[in-house]
Amino acid sequence: MTRSPPDRLELLKAARRVADLASTQGVPTTYDVRRTTYEHAGALLADAVLQAGLSYRSVVMPRVGRILKEFPDADRVSALICLVKKGCTAHLLDWQHSTKVERFEHLVVFLHKAKMDTTEDIRTALKSDAFCADLLLLDGVGPKTIDYMACLVGIESIAVDRHIRTFAARAGVNNGDYDFLKNAFCYAADLLSISRREFDAWVWSREARQESPQLTLVF
Repeated sequence: MTRSPPDRLELLKAARRVADLASTQGVPTTYDVRRTTYEHAGALLADAVLQAGLSYRSVVMPRVGRILKEFPDADRVSALICLVKKGCTAHLLDWQHSTKVERFEHLVVFLHKAKMDTTEDIRTALKSDAFCADLLLLDGVGPKTIDYMACLVGIESIAVDRHIRTFAARAGVNNGDYDFLKNAFCYAADLLSISRREFDAWVWSREARQESPQLTLVF
């Protein structure tokens, strides 16, 4: 069943509410690009797989940093597939729970079969609706994971997570549909003349600080 497109007026009103709230909360009028953009496939996929449900600062960042430092050659899918075949995924991720280890391996195998090797290959593929539709068939991969990966390779996008939803609620946006919120925040960033992926990072940082004021977050 094909879903009806969202009412354009409702979408624009939501974007205006989000932009207005961001303005009152001190979103910069100019925003220097500072969010991480990976050129290392191992770090990219580790970040994308580990981030869901875990503390980014205390769990994800140290592991991604370790991969960049200790596994510089794991920067291509062709290198990652070798590590998977050797049974080294848990060591690479510094993670023993099978769910995320298997999810990482399934993603690597999928990309390998799709003839993806570099982060540039992944960046190009993520702009394809057909590729993203196939990616969604993987267990544990949803629209948020895809949009998050897009942000991490430099594509202008919004990954709708609980922080985006909380900010939307503060702005008086009650439509919780994923695509609606993604488009509303994309348009809000446009209204503010801010990069969409940087606006995503700003909202995430702000809401994370609301929860834990002692955090200093750098992307």
